[in-house]
Amino acid sequence: MQINKTSFRSIYESHYKALYKFLGLYSRDTSQIEDVIQDVFISLWENREKVEIKYIKTYLFHAGRNQMLNLLQKNHSRLNLLETWYEEQLRHTDDDDCFDIELFYDKAQEAINTLPPKCKEIFLLSKEQKMSYKQIASIKNISVKSVENQLGIALKKLRTFLISHPLLLFLFFFK
Repeated sequence: MQINKTSFRSIYESHYKALYKFLGLYSRDTSQIEDVIQDVFISLWENREKVEIKYIKTYLFHAGRNQMLNLLQKNHSRLNLLETWYEEQLRHTDDDDCFDIELFYDKAQEAINTLPPKCKEIFLLSKEQKMSYKQIASIKNISVKSVENQLGIALKKLRTFLISHPLLLFLFFFK
């Protein structure tokens, strides 16, 4: 069979839908199917002078099936690689050099316990109880400005504590 522009267009128009339905048996992904069909027809056009084709429909269906199976196998291999990578990442989370949330929590509690009693109480109301400055001021019978000042003192002391424990800073910011 001799393939030129006119015959190629005719082949494309007469076999596209059937090839699409056939490849739909292998995949429901329309973009995969369309990519495979495009590859098949590009290959047909590029090799039109080298290939001897007796039955065009058989050629197109075999080429389409082979292309689709190659694509599915490649995607399956990629999925296996992703699963392997994910499992490896999970194994690394169990390593000793991983961030220890319990250690960090203990050190954070230690830092909070170094705060002066009034400052600590206001800090806990703000951070643990999620109270606003106005609510804390109302409960403590102090001004909102005093709450701001006490929280400023607390944060400054906590920052100083963290700086004096560089490992905690590293764990908190770089893991």
